[in-house]
Amino acid sequence: MRRYLIALLICGVLGAIRPAVAAESEQQFNERMEWFRDARFGMFIHWGLYSIPAGEWKGRSNHAEWIRDTAQIPLEEYNNFVNDFNPTNFNANAWVRLAKRAGMKYLVITSKHHDGFCLWDSKFTDFDVMSTPFKRDILKELRNACKRQDVRFCTYHSIMDWHHPDYLPRRKWETTRTSEGADFERYLTYLRGQLKELVRGYGTGILWFDGEWESTWTHELGAETYDYVRSLNRNILINNRVDKGRRGMQGLTQGGFKGDFGTPEQEIPSTGIPGVDWESCMTMNDHWGWNKADKNWKSTQDLIRKLIDCASKGGNFLLNVGPRPDGTFPEEAVERLEGIGKWMDVNYDSIYNTTASPFRKLPWGRCTQKRFWNSTRLYLHVFDWPATGQLLVPGLLNQTAQARLLANGQRLTVGYSPEGMTIFVPEVAPDLVSSTVVLDFAGEPILKGQGAILQNSDGSIALPAEEALFFGEGIRFEDDAQRNCIGYWMNPADSAAWDVVLYQDGTFQIAVEHANPEPTRIELQAGGSSMIISLPATGDYGKFQVTQGGTVSLPVGKASVAIRGVEQNWNPANIRSIRLSRP
Repeated sequence: MRRYLIALLICGVLGAIRPAVAAESEQQFNERMEWFRDARFGMFIHWGLYSIPAGEWKGRSNHAEWIRDTAQIPLEEYNNFVNDFNPTNFNANAWVRLAKRAGMKYLVITSKHHDGFCLWDSKFTDFDVMSTPFKRDILKELRNACKRQDVRFCTYHSIMDWHHPDYLPRRKWETTRTSEGADFERYLTYLRGQLKELVRGYGTGILWFDGEWESTWTHELGAETYDYVRSLNRNILINNRVDKGRRGMQGLTQGGFKGDFGTPEQEIPSTGIPGVDWESCMTMNDHWGWNKADKNWKSTQDLIRKLIDCASKGGNFLLNVGPRPDGTFPEEAVERLEGIGKWMDVNYDSIYNTTASPFRKLPWGRCTQKRFWNSTRLYLHVFDWPATGQLLVPGLLNQTAQARLLANGQRLTVGYSPEGMTIFVPEVAPDLVSSTVVLDFAGEPILKGQGAILQNSDGSIALPAEEALFFGEGIRFEDDAQRNCIGYWMNPADSAAWDVVLYQDGTFQIAVEHANPEPTRIELQAGGSSMIISLPATGDYGKFQVTQGGTVSLPVGKASVAIRGVEQNWNPANIRSIRLSRP
């Protein structure tokens, strides 16, 4: 390929570059992350050649952006889509306008997905948009539209590349496509050349990597790539998929790996994770790329509440759109973005520039907050409006608070009791999706029964079942005199979590008090790390025993401890407590 050969001449030295990046202080990191933390909401866009077949191939309609692999389309046949890519209805200004209308502060577009096709005019390949009948630089038009409308322009970029002759490994089904003569180092030169184009030529605010899980990509390559990109622009943000530390779809990284934020995929963490930046990416239906047969659209209410849920846990929400091959958004996506925008018109203050909720759990919804130099503002997102007209904020003991409805500024009366604060609200909710009550008071929140569990004087941390937060359809506290445990845990995807505060750091021995007739396994997450703990059979759901589960290191400050089931060979378990003790 002509431009691929030119790439080797222009950029052949890049493979040897190992730039050093100056150490970054905590303050510098926080300054670099500030816009991302304030934004809370972004648009993901998956678009490319894979949009043309619209998810359908030889009678099957369950494909999308992976269609070349899932339908096992030979490279020569897939390349023909280049001649069909002509999105004459593409309008960058309209795309960005809709993102902004929905309240999104940044946009992440697939510059190159796993199929290797590039949406910009790259000097390093002919397998790009300039070889199609369209012949327009899509990234350039989107970047300019984002700049005009004050939306930050960002790019997804796949490490994996099924098209490039030097990328390895081949797909297992590509039995006729030989890897003879392929040189992965030469591919790395190509990759770095394109990354430089995106950073220097298009000013991307985030490089959102993906496809790092294959064996040819190593931790060393991830660290070098992170440093290389930061050497091109020290203020750019890079997700954790540049390196090998991501743990499955949960998207969070254990220590020692590069990346500025975690990337949970199609799920929202059960609790906020103090000291960890993260962003949940999620589809509106069941596919990332356009699939015309996929009608399983999430409701506008569900998407708004997911946005609130992310913000209440200190994370961002990256919501995906898969445009059609003509360059237009599906009507269902437009309808939902418009609906989210209408809610954000009223409630934007409760999302942007907020931090995680101070509450461990709320029975009626979620909470975000803003801290000022001598006061606190809580945004109470009420999903279930109280029919009694009394909204109890359990455990909040601050006095002389002022409350109002965010929708219309109506002042609300506040009452105080040992159980917490009661806000007297109108009988009718301002918004059936989520109504926001604004609560202002001096100082920090004073909480009873809602604060984090404190470390004991001997350094241990006791996590009883009755203090857990629960996430899932079945799992809950089993209030039984003989058990007092986490019970009804039939679905391994359900989880329980505790917030803790440590005054002494160190390594802690994990002990799980459990009862389960059959052996099973749980995953424990503590801070930024996780581990699998095997629980032997105890013979009965009421027969408890203690099993040691390895060690975990935690720093001074706030942390989160969470448990969920391991799907493979899952058997339900009752958990009475978890204890972290110094070995």
